[in-house]
Amino acid sequence: MGPGLAATLTTHLGTLAAHPRAEVFPQLTNRERDVLRYIAAGLSNNQIADRLSLAPKTVRNNVSTIFAKLQVTDRAQAIVRAREAGLDAP
Repeated sequence: MGPGLAATLTTHLGTLAAHPRAEVFPQLTNRERDVLRYIAAGLSNNQIADRLSLAPKTVRNNVSTIFAKLQVTDRAQAIVRAREAGLDAP
């Protein structure tokens, strides 16, 4: 790799580091975001609980909090919001 290309890459990578991609749904905690990813993937609360090593009641509480923060009333609306925002699948 020549010095010109190396300088260009260094500049570009520095710019990316200085401007990290904005987090999807910043109002959610990381755990809530994980739960939303699994909801968007079509998993049930029990399946999510198994994947995240949580109690099903904890997942239910997270789901309720997610709905309130996203101002949605059901899983279908949450799934649409997550997919529109480009929330990556787990």
